[in-house]
Formats: sequence, structure tokens, C-alpha cells
Amino acid sequence: MEKEKIQDKCPYVAKCGACHIGQKSYEEELVDKKKLVEKYIGKYCKVNDVAGMYYPYHYRNKVQMAFSSYKKRVICGNYVESTHEIVEIKNCQIADEKANDIINTIKKLVNSFHISTFDENRFSGCLRHVMVRLSKTTNEIMVILVTGSFTIPYKKDFIGQLISIHPEITTIIQCVNNKRTSMVLSDRFNILYGKGYIEDKLNGLTFRISPSAFYQVNSNQTPILYNKAIDLAQLNKDDIVIDAYCGTGTIGLSLAKKVKEVYGVEINQQAIRDAKINSRINKIENAYFVSADAGKYLTQLAQKRSKVDVVIMDPPRSGADEKFLRSLVGLKPKKIVYISCNPLTQKQNLYYLLKNGYQVQVIQPVDMFPFTEHVENIALLVRK
Repeated sequence: MEKEKIQDKCPYVAKCGACHIGQKSYEEELVDKKKLVEKYIGKYCKVNDVAGMYYPYHYRNKVQMAFSSYKKRVICGNYVESTHEIVEIKNCQIADEKANDIINTIKKLVNSFHISTFDENRFSGCLRHVMVRLSKTTNEIMVILVTGSFTIPYKKDFIGQLISIHPEITTIIQCVNNKRTSMVLSDRFNILYGKGYIEDKLNGLTFRISPSAFYQVNSNQTPILYNKAIDLAQLNKDDIVIDAYCGTGTIGLSLAKKVKEVYGVEINQQAIRDAKINSRINKIENAYFVSADAGKYLTQLAQKRSKVDVVIMDPPRSGADEKFLRSLVGLKPKKIVYISCNPLTQKQNLYYLLKNGYQVQVIQPVDMFPFTEHVENIALLVRK
């Protein structure tokens, strides 16, 4: 009953594209997500029940909102789905509550300091987006001010006021994005306060999170996702593991102590820099990280007849391309643990792997994004 009351409190769901709170109960949603996975890949293997959340609200540790003006009043919120019309939001039910508070404070300060917001039609103005990233384990908070201009009026006083109201903020960063793009962040960062990054603890390890680094947005479900994937791999001390699309090394470093060696590969150079730093922070000496195209890297390993026992892959929503899959098959690992945020593209990739000597043994969905249409899914494949 209490859950239903909370759902009814979201007044934005009719327009906002961020979630679907209030349209169905969370229990019904978990059933529907299992059916979605069954629809695409249920023919390959029995689908386990979705691992859901006990309290599926305020779970996002990364929150971003667009800023604009309406009738000389500063507004901020999420875009209406498939548009750039902003739905003004004061309390997002899937965003961390502290992030909501900080963004509301910034909106008030922008008003009081008469800082302009970005006008996409005129392509001018200052504040374009605000992003808040936080750690529930270290309590560190990063605020990123995305601006369309290089200067922020009254910057020193603005930051002083923000820190005075929210002393829990540990770093503030300006990101200059003055291009016509749908991307929120650019690659131009300027540290205004603090050390320029935050740290989080996961599976007993410490991970550095820089402004643009990929990091799972659901702090409570991430250990569940990673530990289920690692448990399915049934690793031993002699195994050599490839962590493909490794990001900042969270999965590879989490399993490093269980295996002989782990090699992480990722095309994003900033992510690999973070992964190497994370490896040093945690004093892990058997994890190696390479900035390269994952398909090319696996092809080189296959040509060298390198021994690889397990490949853990977590590709983007578009899935892995045929070059990567062809290289993967050529490498002939005993086991593949495929983590996907899109059952449709996972289905297409699994079909290729099944044609080339693998069979699916376990399918385990994990709900990383409650009250959205997305579901994360783990598939364990074993070489015949």
C-alpha cells in the first residue's frame, strides 16, 4: 500500500521521458521485464526471475537536468521524450534525494545571481545542464556545471554560496559545451573546487570516478549484477580472463583475486586511464588494461593462439559487432558471460555464438533501472 502512495506522488510521469512511475506496480513491472527477456531469448534457455530492488526509488547516483528560462524564470528538469522541451521537475522519484536538493539549490542561486541559462534557439547563454554524481559508500559528491560559455558570472561567490548551503559537496567542475550536440558533456573540464573526481567502494575495492567515466548508476544493484556474473563464470586460480568493454575496470578488478590474470580492453582512453589508476589504488597486480578496439584486440590474441579461459563482455546497447563476435569465436574461450542492457541486440549476438559452437546455460535478468523499460540481462554460454 505504501508503495502505491509513493507512486501516485509523481506528477511528471505523463510528460517526462525519464521513467514510468505510477503506470503499474513494481511487482507487475518485474513480471513484464521477465516476459520481455523471454520474448527475445527465452527459446535458448529457461529465464530466471528478475533480481529486483527492495526499494526501487531514488536509486540513481548520477542525475542530470537541463536548464532553461520560461517567462524570465529559471526552470530545470528532464526533456519530454524525443524533444528538447523541458518538463520542470523539483523532486525526481528515481534520482538520489541529495542530488535533487543540490539541483534545486543551484536553480535558486542561478536566479539570485542573474546567471543566464542556455537558449538553444539563439545558441547563447551560460548554464546548459547540471550533473550530480555521488557515492553512497564514501558520501563524496561531484557537481558538474555544463555551460555554453567559458565564463560563469560571479563564479567565486556562486560557488561559495553553493558550498555554504551544501558542505557535503566535495568537488565542483565546469564543463564547457558550446557545440550543437545532444551530448551533455564535452571533453573540456575545468576544476572549480575540490580534487576533480570522487571515489566509490564496490566489492571491497575503491574506484575513482572522473566526470565522464562510465559507472553503473544504481549503487544498490551493481554488486548484485557483478557478483551474479562472476559466480556464473565459476572461476579458478588458473583462469585467464578477458574483460571486454571493460570501462573503468569494475568487473575485471572485482574478479582479479579469483584468477591468474585478467585483461581489460576498452576503446575509451579516459576509461582505461581510470582503470589503471583503480588497479594501483587497490594494489592489484594481475590486472592489465589496454585502450583498443575490442574486436581487433581479440583478433590479435586469436592469431597468437593465446590461451583465454573466460570472456566477460558488457557491450553498449547496440551490442557487439560481427568483427568482435568472429574474433571471440576464434579465441575459443571455454565460457562467455554476456552482460547486456538490450535483450534485442543480445538475441542477435547469441544467435551468432550458438551457430559457432556455444550453448546458453543460464539467463539471469537484473533490474538496474526500476520504472523504466530497460532491463539488464546476464547470459552464461559454454563451449560445446
